[in-house]
Amino acid sequence: MHRFNIATELTERCKDEGEGGCIGIMVWMRFMATRHLTWNKNYNVKPREISEALERFTNLMEKIYLQQPNKREIVRLTMALVGRGGQGDVGQRIRDEILVIQRNNHCKSGMMEEWHQKLHNNSSADDVIICEALLNYVRSDFRIDAYWQTLQTNGLTKERLASYDRPIVSEPRFRSDSKEGLIRDLTMYLKTLKAVHSGADLESAIDTFLSPSKGHHVFAVNGLSPKLQDLLNLVKRLVREENTEPLIEKLVDARIQLHPALRAPRTRAKDLLFLDIALESCFKTTIEKRLISLNFNNPPEIIYVICVVLENLCLSIVNNEEIIFCTKDWYRVSEAYRPHDVQWALQTKAVLDRLQLVLADRCQHYFTIIQPTAKYLGQLLRVDKHGIDVFTEEVIRAGPGAVLSTLVNRFDPSLRKIANLGCWQVISSADAYGFVVCVNELIVVQNKFYSKPTVIIASKVTGEEEIPAGVVAVLTPSMIDVLSHICFATCFDQNVLSNLKSKEGRAISIHTKSTGLVISDGNNSDVSVRHIFISSVPRGVISKGKKFCGHYVISSKEFTDERVGSKSYNIKFLRERVPSWIKIPTSAALPFGTFENILSDDSNKDVARRISVLKDSLNRGDLTKLKSIQEAILQMSAPMALRNELITKLRSERMPYLGDESGWNRSWVAIKKVWASKWNDRAYVSCKKNKLDHDAVCMAVLIQEVICGDYAFVIHTNNPVSGDSSEIYTEIVKGLGETLVGAYPGRAMSFITKKTNLKSPTVISYPSKRIGLYSKPSIIFRSDSNNEDLEGNAGAGLYDSVIMDEAEEVVVDYSREPLIMDKSFQVRLFSAIAEAGNVIESIYGCPQDIEGVVKGGHIYIVQARPQV
Repeated sequence: MHRFNIATELTERCKDEGEGGCIGIMVWMRFMATRHLTWNKNYNVKPREISEALERFTNLMEKIYLQQPNKREIVRLTMALVGRGGQGDVGQRIRDEILVIQRNNHCKSGMMEEWHQKLHNNSSADDVIICEALLNYVRSDFRIDAYWQTLQTNGLTKERLASYDRPIVSEPRFRSDSKEGLIRDLTMYLKTLKAVHSGADLESAIDTFLSPSKGHHVFAVNGLSPKLQDLLNLVKRLVREENTEPLIEKLVDARIQLHPALRAPRTRAKDLLFLDIALESCFKTTIEKRLISLNFNNPPEIIYVICVVLENLCLSIVNNEEIIFCTKDWYRVSEAYRPHDVQWALQTKAVLDRLQLVLADRCQHYFTIIQPTAKYLGQLLRVDKHGIDVFTEEVIRAGPGAVLSTLVNRFDPSLRKIANLGCWQVISSADAYGFVVCVNELIVVQNKFYSKPTVIIASKVTGEEEIPAGVVAVLTPSMIDVLSHICFATCFDQNVLSNLKSKEGRAISIHTKSTGLVISDGNNSDVSVRHIFISSVPRGVISKGKKFCGHYVISSKEFTDERVGSKSYNIKFLRERVPSWIKIPTSAALPFGTFENILSDDSNKDVARRISVLKDSLNRGDLTKLKSIQEAILQMSAPMALRNELITKLRSERMPYLGDESGWNRSWVAIKKVWASKWNDRAYVSCKKNKLDHDAVCMAVLIQEVICGDYAFVIHTNNPVSGDSSEIYTEIVKGLGETLVGAYPGRAMSFITKKTNLKSPTVISYPSKRIGLYSKPSIIFRSDSNNEDLEGNAGAGLYDSVIMDEAEEVVVDYSREPLIMDKSFQVRLFSAIAEAGNVIESIYGCPQDIEGVVKGGHIYIVQARPQV
């Protein structure tokens, strides 16, 4: 009682100060609900007082739910942990009715009297379990093991019963002729207990909602249809039956009917919310039972179950836009199902891959916002360490996403089998031999040098990391878009991954096949493979510094290899040679030496001095100074001549650049960010690993018009996955290409095209990217260093490109995407992209990595470089 009263007071004080306070209250309530806290100690509390305290607390939760929609998810988590409470005789009935049971059934001594004393002085949620245990005991013809089994299943031990202020130490004993009366009376009493202590109990919630005193009013005021009443009555009946299938469907149907009122309740929001929580809880229990008999090799069966689980999840999450899009996409693949169809399996797997990313993101969000509070409060409340450590994990497991995660994981092997994928997704193909090292995150070891060939098994890879020196292969469960000069592969089978981890410290051989990877224990026959990969590490490639040409900004006509990097120079080269149907965006550049020239200006002498001091520390091995150098560069001032030249050159190139104060400030910040990226962690480590002189790296800045396209793509004119030079491999995403070349979760849509048959592309994976980036007409400032395309050095992607106007992140909806739905559109567009790649490869005479954009059916090429 005191805890609920204090919780009400604290919540009232913190309810308008962000979600942290409400999270703290939820954590506190959960520690209590999971019996980590003492319910009652040396204090007698009447059931009526407990009931009234609960009523006040849940009324405040209702108020927050109505007035602060952003906290609704936390409110749901909290209310699922507490009873409904109530004023008047609701709590008093707990005291009165136990006396009636004792009198009617001649059980005024022993265990029933001990329980009677507990109920009178400190009734708790445990009493619901005790009542259920007594009912099972009576129904089983007084088998005492049925009593203890019910208690133990719900976490009540003999020790727990004996620990109450009014201990229960005796076992129940009833007269054999009292069976029917006890079942009748205890069943009614269970409803009374649940009305106070079990807000999320389904039968109690439905009875409260449909009661003559409340039900009609709640239905009428909230605009609910009579269909919901019929569904609730049907659900009550189906709960008692063994057939789970109709119950699963009706539970979701009832939640769908209830949902409009939950979004904007007019009265008794608490009743609506408790009912929805109860329906959701019953759905989870029922679907978990259904899992036992599911045949995961029967796609139609799994398709249906995932459909209803997704619908249930949509109804449980407040910010559910992406789950809705995934559900629509699931409807699409459900309708398109054909047995043993490879393309269907690939599309379905992409939807499930995205769902895995969404669920993982939600888990991480919960860990971020809940676990610190659980740790802080748990330690102060003297909760055992295990209870603290697993707190958020248990919250997630109890949530609506847990069963979906189970379904996805169990269905994945069957899908991969239909799609002929095996358990490996090869990102970059190469045979390798090395010694196994296991790490949690690849980024933690990116600065490390391995003296012998090493195969890293990393639990987490983002795609932003530099591959450590000496590493010949990276194997991971992470799904990413990254191409590398080493073997890089994603494993979808945890058993295979666990087996590989068990080989830590031992040598293994990796051979890439069309079906994935073949991994075996290392042996003497792999000496040649070992030699190849040790000798492939670049040795002392030196980049040369560049001099300032005297102009801050130059047009594309003025590009030379002494003034700009290969990225800019290739644009000029292509513009003069590609056919007219391949578009090249207009461009200009800040040439080599511009950064150094401006830094040496008197207006930046303090910044230059600070950078010099920081570089001295960096050269002595203090990598923490990299961030400080970047921050210092962002403090640089620009000479007026730079602004004037930029405006003049961009207007002469007809770029969408206004040149006003705001536009200039955003441009200058973007330029400085590009320059500063020379000192990002990955770029610096890469230089050191490849024995390049970091001080000799010069950074030109390619300035291009942003093509606000429908799609962005990257072409590899020599298939890097299979190594087949007769195939063009392409990846494509919606919106801007940063989601493809940057560390954005999910996979792009990919296809291969035979150079001898460009009109017949073959899709090999469908998109699971969650986000599309979109920009208004703007300018992008691209890094263009003098060491990105040196022979033997894969320097591309180390440095940043920055859009002047920040791109908008849009959650992608693939359910009606023409790339997937319209086969003729898909073939026409993919053929055109492949043809553009083939043309550019023929111009250069060697394999190319090409970045481009599709806008209104036109192909734009924004970058081309030799494929490494």
